[in-house]
Amino acid sequence: MVMKFTQDGKFLMQIGKVGASKGSNDVENLRLPAKIFVDKNTNEVYVADGYGNHRVIVYDADTGKYKRHWGAYGNKPDDTNLGPYNPDAPPAQQFRNPVHCAELTNDGLVYVCDRSNDRIQVFKKDGTFVKESFIAKRTLGDGSVWDIAFSKDAQQKYLYLVDGANEKIYIMLRDSLEILTSFGDGGRQPGQFYAVHSITTDSKGNIYTTETYRGQRVQRFLYKGLGTVTKQDQGTLWPRK
Repeated sequence: MVMKFTQDGKFLMQIGKVGASKGSNDVENLRLPAKIFVDKNTNEVYVADGYGNHRVIVYDADTGKYKRHWGAYGNKPDDTNLGPYNPDAPPAQQFRNPVHCAELTNDGLVYVCDRSNDRIQVFKKDGTFVKESFIAKRTLGDGSVWDIAFSKDAQQKYLYLVDGANEKIYIMLRDSLEILTSFGDGGRQPGQFYAVHSITTDSKGNIYTTETYRGQRVQRFLYKGLGTVTKQDQGTLWPRK
């Protein structure tokens, strides 16, 4: 379910009931949602629904009234078992579990993490498919596209993508989805990752990451401005005094 509270903890609203979902076209209930985003301009909440269902679904953020939902490529969601991901097969026409994020940009595009399919899909707010990009396409298991955040300039020129299977953060051009560089490596030392899971940026452009499974920590990476890309993969960014 999704629950809404005031900032001091007063309960306001609930979307969905426990264990009630009838599948990816049930508009009243959710099934193991992964992440939410609130569009302040339209007062809509986007739900990556997610670990059990195969869709993005949108509700009114005040009333909880259903607005719309969609699956991969803007298709009507389908809960048919797709079987194991195969990087050599044609692209799946539905999301796999989990649909791990749905993030809205300033220019009104919705970027969706189709984690186990190793891809980002981009949509208009109404669910119209715009484009997609595969990241580390031969990644099996947990998949490569875990979470995304955007740079803090007004155009949100850059996209930061978390890959918890390969233990990297990709820095990409948001418009073209071209990978410019990446950083990170597996490990427990500062600047390394153990199942890096989520990412966000603050008003100064600093990056914050969380790690799941046995990672159990938050790390902060300080924004130092723009520079020339000298390596496709920068590896561990060791702390410097």
